[in-house]
Amino acid sequence: MSRIRQTKTNFTAGEISRRMLGRGDLRAFENGALTLENVFIHPTGGVTRRPGTSLIDEIDDNGRLIGFEFNTEQTYLLVFTDEQIDVYKDDVKVATLSSPYTFAQLSKIVWTQSADTLIICHPDVEPQLLTRSSHTNWALNAVTYKTEEGQTYHPVHRFIDPQVTIDPSGVSGTITLTASTNIFDASWVGKFIDISDGQVEITGYTNATTVSANVLKELSNHDETNIWYEKAFTDEHGWPTTVAFHQDRLVFGGSRDLPNRLWFSKTGDIYNFSLGEGLDDESISFAILSDQVNAITAIFSGRHLQVFTSGAEWMVTGSPLTPSTVQVTRQTRIGSPIDRYIPPINIDGATLFISRNGKEIREFLYTDVEAAYTATDLAILARHIVNAPIDQDYDSKRRLLFVVMEDGSIGVLTVYREEAIAAWTTMSTQGTYKAVATINGDIYFLIERNSKILLEKLDETKTMDVEDELTSETPTNAWLDNMLYADSHIAYIDENGYTGNRHIDSNGFFSTAYSVSSVKFGYPFNNIIEPLPPSVLSPSGNAKASRLVEARFRLEDSEILKLDIGHGLDDYLANDFDEETPQFTGDKAVRAMGWHKDLTKPLWRIEQKEGKAFTLLSVTTETKVND
Repeated sequence: MSRIRQTKTNFTAGEISRRMLGRGDLRAFENGALTLENVFIHPTGGVTRRPGTSLIDEIDDNGRLIGFEFNTEQTYLLVFTDEQIDVYKDDVKVATLSSPYTFAQLSKIVWTQSADTLIICHPDVEPQLLTRSSHTNWALNAVTYKTEEGQTYHPVHRFIDPQVTIDPSGVSGTITLTASTNIFDASWVGKFIDISDGQVEITGYTNATTVSANVLKELSNHDETNIWYEKAFTDEHGWPTTVAFHQDRLVFGGSRDLPNRLWFSKTGDIYNFSLGEGLDDESISFAILSDQVNAITAIFSGRHLQVFTSGAEWMVTGSPLTPSTVQVTRQTRIGSPIDRYIPPINIDGATLFISRNGKEIREFLYTDVEAAYTATDLAILARHIVNAPIDQDYDSKRRLLFVVMEDGSIGVLTVYREEAIAAWTTMSTQGTYKAVATINGDIYFLIERNSKILLEKLDETKTMDVEDELTSETPTNAWLDNMLYADSHIAYIDENGYTGNRHIDSNGFFSTAYSVSSVKFGYPFNNIIEPLPPSVLSPSGNAKASRLVEARFRLEDSEILKLDIGHGLDDYLANDFDEETPQFTGDKAVRAMGWHKDLTKPLWRIEQKEGKAFTLLSVTTETKVND
């Protein structure tokens, strides 16, 4: 029989899958845990019970959240719902706009921001420009391109066979266009054609080879030519799928009929897509050609322009980026989801994106040694947490990446690349998470509770979700809420620190154990910390049994230590309910008895539903092993 003393100094490996229980040789086994629920991991290694949430608003329907940051002082939250956009500033709704996006389309909207302008794309909707002129004055309009001498410089493409020629009858006014083969039909009326350094709008259909047109910009000649272009983006051919700014150019990526093509505006003239003569500052357009035609799902401006497709990841290079220097090179073959847009996130110089299989969070990172990008899987140790992500955003203040899953759960990834930390925890609540957005350190969620969609914010001053407070001039134990919590289970903390759980009836009534003048209440949530089982070996191999002799928990500013060491949960920091519970900082030693023959189970477990502060820095255990 031997005695083993082990210290878990940190939790920087995060929650680890049970499939790793046989890998006690890994460093992650020392710093990981079996369960980390509703706690946040500090980059320094400790874990803290997550804050509760405050209610911002009740939303009419499910939707999508987008952060809009003009600067650090002027930040807004955009809530996209069915054909509507609500704008919030300082947690107050300041504007509402009509939008062309239906609820079914919200999953595929893509956006990019420049100063007080947000450009929004969807493959079935003309690109929109959301502009802000004041806190309360917002406008949403279709993107308009630069017009000069009658010609509009929109993105163009040749959809017809390149051998087909068009012969214009003149250079100005009303002219006739004659094609060398049958290409026209009545749907061409209203289309624009760029030809002979000019532009015409088709006004009438004659037959399959002949149409009439109005010259918008005078042609340089009326010779027959096969060099002519149509508008790249229309209802017929589809609208841009993705959008970004890169090297002072506006970049569109993909469309329904051109899924693997990129369009770059002129440098410094973002609404001008004139191909011109191919000068260095002029527009660029090219297709990503490979063994497969993979649709572009996202583009991201980093060290290079990063292009994410359904089957691979690419980088677009050029120093500077010009029509003659542009190069596109495939880097990895992971692929991204095609059924919805999940924005890639930059963290410490790496771009985190969701893999197409919906089970991986990949870190797309350029390495100088290989002069190429790699795509490390950050979820390999916690595959059980990542399950079909639908949204993600990063809080740089806490260094936390929030990933919303299709089943309504949230995985939280603590990322600190300098210290090689990528640690997972989970969040749960009485409801399902639908969307997330972070704005200047504030974290917002859309959560469905009791068939209602609530806009909530993580709030350090709250200990329960959707926490509210009721007061009474005279002490009472009968309370009436605002019907938001009707017919649901809540927790409460009265003015004396007494906690309890109640069911609010269908009329909004609930009672407290004592008559008090104020009570805080909300949806409770459990924080759970469960270590990995001990990795102990006897001289002859695996130990047969182990016994926890003592566990020493190093706490910081904690009001509770609800611990199970084999005989049920007990609060080892319990105080008289009539006194305010002090916060404890220091070591708390707990002795245990009894042997464990099942070495796949942890020796202790922390589970707390009370809304009290809790931070665990390290745990030292002393165990006996029976050989």
